[in-house]
Amino acid sequence: MRMKPLPLIKAAEVTGGRYVGDPALENKLITSVVQDSRKVEEGSLFLCIPGERVDGHDFAAAAYAAGAACCIAERELADPAGPYILVDSTLQALKALGAYYRSLFDIPFVGVTGSVGKTTAKELTAAVLSQKFCVLKTPLNLNNEVGVPLTLLSLREEHEAAVIEMGISDFGEMTRLAEMVRPDICIMTNIGCCHLENLRDLDGVLKAKSEVFSFMSPDSYAVVCGDDDMLRNFDTGTKKVTFGLDVQNDFRGENVENQGADGISFDIRAHGTITHASIPAFGSHLVLGALPAAAVGDLLGLTPKEITDGLASYVPVEGRAHIIDTGYVRIIDDCYNANPHSVTAAIHSLCTLEGRKVAILGDMKELGPASRDLHHAVGQMVGQSGTDCLVCLGEEAEFIYKGLISSGCPVEAWHFPLKEALFSVLPSLIKKGDNVLVKASHSMNFGEIVEELKKLR
Repeated sequence: MRMKPLPLIKAAEVTGGRYVGDPALENKLITSVVQDSRKVEEGSLFLCIPGERVDGHDFAAAAYAAGAACCIAERELADPAGPYILVDSTLQALKALGAYYRSLFDIPFVGVTGSVGKTTAKELTAAVLSQKFCVLKTPLNLNNEVGVPLTLLSLREEHEAAVIEMGISDFGEMTRLAEMVRPDICIMTNIGCCHLENLRDLDGVLKAKSEVFSFMSPDSYAVVCGDDDMLRNFDTGTKKVTFGLDVQNDFRGENVENQGADGISFDIRAHGTITHASIPAFGSHLVLGALPAAAVGDLLGLTPKEITDGLASYVPVEGRAHIIDTGYVRIIDDCYNANPHSVTAAIHSLCTLEGRKVAILGDMKELGPASRDLHHAVGQMVGQSGTDCLVCLGEEAEFIYKGLISSGCPVEAWHFPLKEALFSVLPSLIKKGDNVLVKASHSMNFGEIVEELKKLR
C-alpha cells in the first residue's frame, strides 16, 4: 500500500523548500511520510521536527540508514546519506504537504470536532462508514497540527472515505487544521467548558471551533448537536443536520436502555422512521456519538441496516470508557482526558452499574480562572449522583473533594496530593467487586492508576 505518486521535487515545490542532493534522484517517489525514525521504511520521507526534548535532525542519519528516500530539515545536514529538502519550518512544510496531498483525493472527508466526545464520534462514524467504504480514520488521538497532516499523508489509493478528528486549544488552530482537511461533512459534538485558559468562555469555544465552517462550501453539511443551545441556531453557512435527544432534532435518539457493562440500546428516529440500534460498549454517552455517525452514514448513502451493523461493530478505544474486568474489580478506564462535561457523563454512566461505585478523579486542566469553581461543582454533582466513594488526586482535584463535602451527601471521600500516597492505601480503599471509574486530564497520567488497580487481588 503506497502513497499516490509524490516525487521529491514536487514535495520541495509544495513546501517552498530547496532540494539539496543528487539531481538524478529528484523524481524518486515517496512511499510514506514519518516523523519517527523507528517507523522509516524504504522510500520514506523523514521529517526532522525539532521538539522540546528531542530534535528530529539528530535522527536523520538513522532515517537514511533505515531506507529513507529523503529528509525535510530546517538546517543544513552534515554529510547526509541522501537528498534532503531545506525549509524554513519543518512543521509548516508538513502542513503544506498534508494540504496538497489531501487535494489529490476526490473522496468524502468527514471532520470531527467539539468539546467532548470527538474520539467516540470519530470511531463510531468510521465504524458505520466501513460497512460501505474503505475508510481512513485518525489513529488514536492524532488530532493536532502534527497529527492531522500525518493522517492525511497516510491516505492510500484504496481509501474511499476519510474521518479526521480535529482538536484545538486556542484561536486560529482550527483555521490551520481546516485549511488542510477542508471537510465535506463536519460533525460538531457540542460546545463545553474546555481550554478556557485560552478560549475564555463558551462564546470563545464556539468562535474557535466554528472557524472550520469557513473552509466548507455552502453545499457541504454541518452535523451538529441540536441539544446544545449554542449550536442549535448557529448559522454554519452550510447545509445543516441536527442530532440529539430533543424532539426537534433531525436524528433523534429515543428509548435509550443502558445495559451497564453489556452495552446500550436505543432507537434512531430520522426521516419519519424508527431504526433500532445497539452498541456493545459501556456508557450512555455513546448515543450522542452514534447519532452523528448515523447522520453521516445517511448522507453518504448507507442503508439503515448498514448503519446499525456499523454501530454494533464499535470497539472502545483504550482510555475512553474502556472496561477492564480483572476478576477482582471492574475498571472503567476513561483516563485519556477530562473536563466538567465528560466527567459528569462518566459519573452518570458509572452509577448505572450494579455494585459499589468508586470514582477516582484528578485535575481537569486548562479551565482558566474558573477552574476551582468548576472542580467544586463536579464534586457537588458526584455527591448527588449515587457514587459510593470518591477518591481525588491532584492540586485542583482537592476542590472536587471540597465540593462533595459541601454537598452534605454521605459519600466516602478522600483527597491525595500525590500518587504515592494514594498507591500506599489503594488496596484498603478498593473492595472486591467494586466498579472503579478512573478519569482525569491526560497530563495527570492516570494510566498508572489503572495499572495499580489491575494488580489488586
